[in-house]
Amino acid sequence: MKTVRITLLVTFLAAIPLTVLAQSDSDDAASSRATVESLKGLHLLTISNIIRTAEMLDDSLYAFRPTDDVRSAGEILAHVADGQYLFCSAAAGEENPSKQSFEETVTSKEEIVAALQAASDYCSGIYDSLTDVEGAELRSLFGRDLAVSAILAFNSTHNYEHYGNLVTYMRINGIVPPSSQQ
Repeated sequence: MKTVRITLLVTFLAAIPLTVLAQSDSDDAASSRATVESLKGLHLLTISNIIRTAEMLDDSLYAFRPTDDVRSAGEILAHVADGQYLFCSAAAGEENPSKQSFEETVTSKEEIVAALQAASDYCSGIYDSLTDVEGAELRSLFGRDLAVSAILAFNSTHNYEHYGNLVTYMRINGIVPPSSQQ
């Protein structure tokens, strides 16, 4: 199952530049949003599983960590909220609007769920404002120039990386993750 998801993600990411290149030079190209809408769909899939996880975990599981060497479930969830602001503000070419590190400042379930929801809403606004032409523009992330669409794809990849951590934590505790629920 993991190999299938990785293969689908790689195939999807490989198609992004082809979609942008295939656009015509007409005025229609400037308003096209097929790639950005696809990236938004992937983002909503990943962040909804994370928010559902945050909502379903008992307060006590926010402190759970399988070993002392890894983040707790709450720290991972707060880290993802931080990541939403980091990636989406970079994609927008604007300063990160979050003036705090949730991972370092919030610990309660209520605060973390609120941070995740606010960060998700911020990212949704960024996705909604972009066209595919803008998705091909270069912006800086971690000192590298990347296409806006690549930054948005990186955001979803980051989400899934940490959702995978959370799935393991849930399975260890006998919880069926949101993505596996019927």
